[in-house]
Amino acid sequence: MPTRKSAEFNSKAFFSHKGPGRSLVSFPKGAAIYLQGAPADSLFYVLSGRVKISVTSRQGKEAVIAVLGLDEFFGEGCLTAQQVRLASARTLADSSVMKLSKMEMLRALHQQPALSEFFMEHLLLRSIRVEADLVDQLFNSSEKRLARALLILANFGKEGRPEPITAPISQSTLAEIVGTTRPRISHFMNKFRRLGFISYNGHLQVHSSLLSVLLDD
Repeated sequence: MPTRKSAEFNSKAFFSHKGPGRSLVSFPKGAAIYLQGAPADSLFYVLSGRVKISVTSRQGKEAVIAVLGLDEFFGEGCLTAQQVRLASARTLADSSVMKLSKMEMLRALHQQPALSEFFMEHLLLRSIRVEADLVDQLFNSSEKRLARALLILANFGKEGRPEPITAPISQSTLAEIVGTTRPRISHFMNKFRRLGFISYNGHLQVHSSLLSVLLDD
C-alpha cells in the first residue's frame, strides 16, 4: 500500500530476509492464511499475489472487507490487545508472504525508525481507505462501488495509470466486495466492457475512462 518508500528503508531487503520470528511462506490460490477466531500472534507482508480479508457472520454470510496486493500488510491487529483474528485471510491467487511474529515486529519497530515510518504510513493509508470504503457503501450506487473496486484492484493512482488485474477475481468475490448480487455485477461488467471502460486480453484490463463512472452524478 505505501506509495512512497523511505530512502533509508529497503523494504525489499527487510521483508525477504528470513530469521528468528520471520519466515517466507507460499500459499496456493484459495488457501487460508489464517481464519477468523484463530490466535492473533503474527502479521504478514505481501510479496506476491492477492489476499482477501473477509468476515463471516454467525449465519454463515461472508463479507469481503479488503483485497490486498504487493507491499501491503495484514494481520497487524496482533500488535494491539487483539487476542484472536477478527477476520479471515485467504489467497485469491498463488501468493508469497513474509510472516513476522508479534515479538519480532515489535522488536524491529523499536530498533529501526525507518521501518516505523514505513509501517505508520501503511496504517494511515489503510485508515483513509477504510473511511473511503464506508462513505462508498453509504452514499454510492452499486455501479459506482464496483467501478471504485476495480480501480483499486488495478492499483489506479499509485503510478498514475491502472495496471492489468492479473490475479483472477471472480464475479462472486466482486459481489462480496461491492455488497450486491453476482447478477448485478455481471450486468455492470458487461456494461463497462461495452462502453470500453474495461477489456479482456488474457486478463482484466481496467482503463482510466472508468473514472467517468465515479464522476457522473
